[in-house]
Amino acid sequence: MPHVAPHVSEVAARDMAERFNRPDFRAWARRAHTTGGCAQPIHLRGGVDHIDPMTSAVLHRYSTAREPGGVLRVACKTRRASRCPACAEIYRADTYQLVRAGLVGGKGVPDTVTTHPAAFVTLTAPSFGPVHSRRTGASGAVVSCHPRRNGGSCVHGRPVSCTVRHSADDPRLGQPICPDCFDYSGAVLWNAHAPELWRRFTLAFRRYVARSAGLLVRELREVLTVSFAKVAEYQRRGLVHFHAVIRLDGPGGPDAPPPAWATHELLKAAVDHSAGAVHVSTPAAGDVPAKIHAWGSQVDVRPITTTGDLTENAVAGYIAKYATKAAECVGTLDRRVRATDDLADLPVTAHARRLIAECLRLGALDEFAGLRLTEWAHMLGFRGHFSTKSRRYSTTLGRLRAARIEHNQREHAHEITTGRLPFDDDQVLVVAHWRYLGQGMTPGEALLTAALTGKPLPHLDPSGS
Repeated sequence: MPHVAPHVSEVAARDMAERFNRPDFRAWARRAHTTGGCAQPIHLRGGVDHIDPMTSAVLHRYSTAREPGGVLRVACKTRRASRCPACAEIYRADTYQLVRAGLVGGKGVPDTVTTHPAAFVTLTAPSFGPVHSRRTGASGAVVSCHPRRNGGSCVHGRPVSCTVRHSADDPRLGQPICPDCFDYSGAVLWNAHAPELWRRFTLAFRRYVARSAGLLVRELREVLTVSFAKVAEYQRRGLVHFHAVIRLDGPGGPDAPPPAWATHELLKAAVDHSAGAVHVSTPAAGDVPAKIHAWGSQVDVRPITTTGDLTENAVAGYIAKYATKAAECVGTLDRRVRATDDLADLPVTAHARRLIAECLRLGALDEFAGLRLTEWAHMLGFRGHFSTKSRRYSTTLGRLRAARIEHNQREHAHEITTGRLPFDDDQVLVVAHWRYLGQGMTPGEALLTAALTGKPLPHLDPSGS
């Protein structure tokens, strides 16, 4: 009888029992709580010595030899919810506080910032071909996807109409009605140039505001500061669009009020103008014609208020939610495509597979070498930061992390001193030596960690790294 590999649940159950019955299980469980339920902990080996520099005496020594398995596990601190929900939740909470502080104050921002004009702006990608979508009518009821009065077929013989009322979880959402009609090269190149489109948008925005005030751009910074916080979101069709908070401040940032002429109306006019004024050109290469890339026609600008549907809390929560996501909703990979991968066997949707294939194809052309499409094929060409902000918008993620680390050190660390009087040299030399051993957990350890901490398990690509 041939050998049959045990089912993964049997492997996980056996692994759980083995870990649970080890003598060091309690110590291992405490470390799982210390990492916050991290699903992909980093494994380190080494230690820390606290030394009196005057006498060279070792005041305190920590070694991972006392840890379970002789390894210290620390949180991975990733922002991706698909890799580690526990660490991503911390990143989401930090992003929420960062965005909210720029709207209501706090974290070093005065509460007078609530009087500054601010808007929630959405910039989208253009169409590269009709896709299945969930549409609602004026009454809020779901209507047909792509009804066409005369029906008919495209040049590839596929129907151009879709009369299905798609449910919210329909796997066809975002998929092209005709994949052969969809402009995959245009979609990939647009994703690759989306960060540059945003940069040009911000420049055009400042130019418009300066011109409206009768100023030169270099003179604008003396009377007004444009602050923003932005996040990128993938639509199901595989194109990114940007959500941003744009705020008008006085010179220097949120500490000063903007001039009286800096109004919500001016902000909206500047967004509408700038979104339609900028573009990026790409050259012809192979069978790909020269293209001009611009924002889509759907530009949404809504003022942020302290009451109503679009409050500062709602905006901060919306932006923070997408700061922890990548291209998972498109059905693509959560890791880079390797040279050894067989594209046909990757666990992705057919639409994502064609987008990835187009990234690999265009990435091999000299004209697009600078776009690094091959390296970012799993992100469908987009290689920008998912969450960015201007310098003076509010605090930074680094400061929030530093404050949390300082708080934890005060709460949990014991003070190590030389014991000399305060007016003597009481400095302690800290010498650390670490070696990286790997990352992750076994299936059983992952299940135990989730049970002990109440944190969800990640949904990883089974062929992932």
